[in-house]
Amino acid sequence: MKVITAPTKIELDKNVSVFLAGSIEVGVAERWQNKIIKVLSEENITLLNPRRASWDVSWKQEIGNPVFKEQVNWELEALEKSDMVIMYFDKNTKSPITLLELGLFARSRKLIVCCPDGFWRKGNVDVVCERYEVQQVIGLEDLINEVKKRLE
Repeated sequence: MKVITAPTKIELDKNVSVFLAGSIEVGVAERWQNKIIKVLSEENITLLNPRRASWDVSWKQEIGNPVFKEQVNWELEALEKSDMVIMYFDKNTKSPITLLELGLFARSRKLIVCCPDGFWRKGNVDVVCERYEVQQVIGLEDLINEVKKRLE
């Protein structure tokens, strides 16, 4: 397994590449990406992880901030280049960027979505997934199992 984290240059090989889209709010969101990385560590896979080790919540989230712009562009490039996008909505978060990414990539045919009961906009997520035939799974374990299934 290979893990590429933001803002590292995205260089993909022959392995299936999977972008880890989903809840990332610092101090609120479950660190679900670590679980995915641990469980898939023996697979021939490249994981694209947007969770940046050096993220500073005080950074202004505006186009004029070069570090912020770099992060957003890295995520968009990773989403576009990946073979698969797994998306996890933590029910304790709002996840506006994940909702944006769902809208951007709902028609891509590379999404697998996990949106547990209790997420504040689960209804919206369910309707979008139904309309664009995006596969949904119930929990994080199901998300992992679906990735493994698609790797076979």
